[in-house]
Parts: sequence; C-alpha cells; structure tokens
Amino acid sequence: MSETADKQKRPRVNVRRPDVMTQVNAEVERHYRSSIVERIRENGGEITIGNTTVRLAQQFGFCYGVERAIDLAYAARRVFPDQRIFLIGEIIHNPEVNRQLVDMGIVSLPWKELTDDYDQLSPDDVVIVPAFGAPTNFMEKIEERGCYVVDTTCGDVMKVWRRVRGYAKDGITSIIHGKAGHEETQATASRAMGDDGKGHYLIVLTLDETDAVCKYIREGGDKDAFLKRFSHAASEGFDPDVHLAKVGVANQTTMLKSETEEIQRRVRAAVEARDGSAENFIFFDTICGATQERQDALFEMLRRPMDMLFVVGGYNSSNTTHLVEIGEQSLPTFFIRNAACLESLEQIVHFDLHEKSEISSSYPAVLLGEKPVVIGITAGASCPNNLIEDTIFRIFEMRGIPREAVKAV
Repeated sequence: MSETADKQKRPRVNVRRPDVMTQVNAEVERHYRSSIVERIRENGGEITIGNTTVRLAQQFGFCYGVERAIDLAYAARRVFPDQRIFLIGEIIHNPEVNRQLVDMGIVSLPWKELTDDYDQLSPDDVVIVPAFGAPTNFMEKIEERGCYVVDTTCGDVMKVWRRVRGYAKDGITSIIHGKAGHEETQATASRAMGDDGKGHYLIVLTLDETDAVCKYIREGGDKDAFLKRFSHAASEGFDPDVHLAKVGVANQTTMLKSETEEIQRRVRAAVEARDGSAENFIFFDTICGATQERQDALFEMLRRPMDMLFVVGGYNSSNTTHLVEIGEQSLPTFFIRNAACLESLEQIVHFDLHEKSEISSSYPAVLLGEKPVVIGITAGASCPNNLIEDTIFRIFEMRGIPREAVKAV
C-alpha cells in the first residue's frame, strides 16, 4: 500500500452513538416490528379464529446479527446525512430491507468482483460492509481509497474467519461446507488463504461432492478431473495430492447443521482410512446459533399436525432455504417472499428449490374447504416481523376473516 493511501486509511466508524440509536430504534421499529406477532408469540405462538388456526414456530425472523447490521446501516445514514453511502452487495438477503436502504439513498456496489465502481470511491465516501462480511481484497480496496467504513459483519461469521485463519497458519487446508457463490463463503474463503496468502481451501456443497473429495483422500485418482470438477470452488494453485494431506472442516454459518455434521463425519472417516488415525483432521462447530435455533424450532413444530407450511423470506437466503428443505420432508411447504404471493390458499406463487425459480402452484381446495385447518408459518433470520404479520392477515382474509377480527383477538 502506498504511503499516501496509508495516510488516508481510516479506522472503523462507531455510529452507535446514544443520540443516534434512539432515532434509529424508533425508525427500525416503525419499519419492521409487529405488535400482532409479538402478542401471538406471548400467547403460545398460535391464534385460532373460527375454523382457522395459524401457528408460528417458537423461533423465527430477525436474529441479533441481522438486527445489528440493520441498526448500523440506518445509523450510518444519520451520522453521515450529506455524504455518499455505499453498501457492498446487500446488507442481508431480504428484498424488503434492502429496498428500505435504497430509499434512504444507500447505493449497492457489485459484490462478485471488484469493478471500476470501487476506483471511483473517495475519502469522503462511506462504505457499509454487509452482515456476510466481504473478501479481503474488497476490504483492502476500500482502505486504499480511504473511505469511512461501517462494518456490520456478523460475529458468528468472524468466528469462522478466525478458525480458517488458524488452519492456514498451521498448514491445514480448509474444507468449507457452503455455497461457492455466496457472499459469506467467498469472504470466508479469502480468510482461509491465511495472512500470508499461502493457505488453501476447497468448497463443498453437497454430500455427493463430499464423497468425491473423500474418495480422493482415500485412493487418490485423476487429478485433472478432480480440479475440473472443483474449478469454481478451490483456491488458486490447489493440488489435491498435496493440500488434502491435512484438512479442517469449516462452514458457511447458515448451512443445515445435520448436513455439516455428516460432511465432518465422512471426511474424518476418509482421513482415518488413509492414515490410520484422525491426526490430520480437525473441525469445530461453527453453525450460527440463530440458524440452529430456527431449524430446531421447525423440527419441534412439525411434531404437531398441520395442513400446510409457509416459509417467508428472501429467495437467496441460505438459512431460509434450509427451513424449506426441512418442511418439505413432512407436509406441503411454500417458500414465499411476502403476503402478495398468496393469490389464494389454492393458488400460491412461491420459489421452487428444485426448479430454482418462482412458480405458481395449485393447492387442492378440497384439502381446506370448511373444515378446521392449521397453517404454519416460519421465517429465516433475515425476515422482519412485519412480513410475518402481513402473511397472517392474508391467510385469515382468504379464509373469510377480516384483519379487524384478527386484531381484536
């Protein structure tokens, strides 16, 4: 870094001033909170009117890390009312929240690669780092430009970074369970290179990919074919004959815990089969606590009969996607952005995980009819309560019950 750039480098900005946060809390409350949802939660998470019951999971919606990120973004606008404010990608994976930031004049920067947009930043500009974090080269570029930085990176994500940095320091390759194209996984992979940039990583998403890695650990194989398969998901210069000798498993914090644990088990077994011991294998539990709470709450919810389940949230939200996967194993489950997706209880616009697109599905009206029905709702850690409230109102309206009646109850 040049001497000029080093002089421009600024420390992280503390925008959580008491006077600012009083205003921010009121604004966030107005935008995202729901007294209806809170009252339902306080009364056992269930509301019944006539022949219709809506049941909420015990844990859903905003987690602490998401709330903190939103608070900091809102506070940045208050602290820097007249300056240009930029955000690397999206603050979280929820279109409603990101729309609010756009309305506040916060401009989204590309996050998949460093573009010329970053060269246009000036020392007077403010850059918000999202809850997922950002790769090290993005952070270096922002510091080089001398911008003010408001860092909202989730603490659970930073725990994973410390873990993979430790792996790299000890000559251990990080096997990262995650989505190679996800912001958090990209940020984690950059830290897995280590402080000297000499570390290595391999990203696996599925058990099938894991089995391919485990087979190579046990038996070796066609290196070129292996590198071709993982070309999008391996560090530069990755050599499976060298860099799978000592491995440590880490993960994107929002993955399905049971799947991460299975990946750990299979990789450990492969190392033991090759070496006769697990000395060259290491792992730590780095699943986000809020992610696990929401998964556990849904499993508990599914122990009681329901007719259908709505999972509310952004379609690109990893932790929300895993809730859909859990629900689909037990009952008709629909992944919706918001209440507008409910054209009726028989015609639902939703995201199909298998088609990887938004579709419109018909739900047989005969399954609902006039008989008592129980409809479940849950949401990922990036979904605000106001969207849950809208969904509750919409469900009752489609069952012939006006929102005034819901509010009265």
